[in-house]
Amino acid sequence: MMEPDTRRKSAPGLSVMKSSIHGVGSFATIRFPKGSTIAEYAGERISYREAMHRMRGHEGNRISELDSDCYIDGSVDGNDTQYINHSCEPNADALIMDGAMILFALKEILSGEEITVDYLNSFEEDRTVCNCGAASCRQRIDQKAA
Repeated sequence: MMEPDTRRKSAPGLSVMKSSIHGVGSFATIRFPKGSTIAEYAGERISYREAMHRMRGHEGNRISELDSDCYIDGSVDGNDTQYINHSCEPNADALIMDGAMILFALKEILSGEEITVDYLNSFEEDRTVCNCGAASCRQRIDQKAA
């Protein structure tokens, strides 16, 4: 199990704890009403080239695309959002607003619930086996079922 990064900043309303989905996850410590902002996905901004280089390493799963040549590496100066796990039936999603990646609630999220997003929009070639346990689980992070 990967231990939480001690260099991370806390995000108000979130806590990092052991996850039944994968390793550790980011959990709500407050109620997030449907449509409300959860937090900004924070971290070091890097180029496409640097993102592709880092994704070969063990921290590559914490890199998210902001635009075609700007990526965010949540493992460097990130916050609790870097531990948000994938689900085929997510309770949150990300929007790019004013040059920032903002996570928001797709439905009401109660205190104690794990925050999840669908990684499908991350990198098309992600063939990672999915462990989300959702009724509609596609068995892989990408669209192609196993």
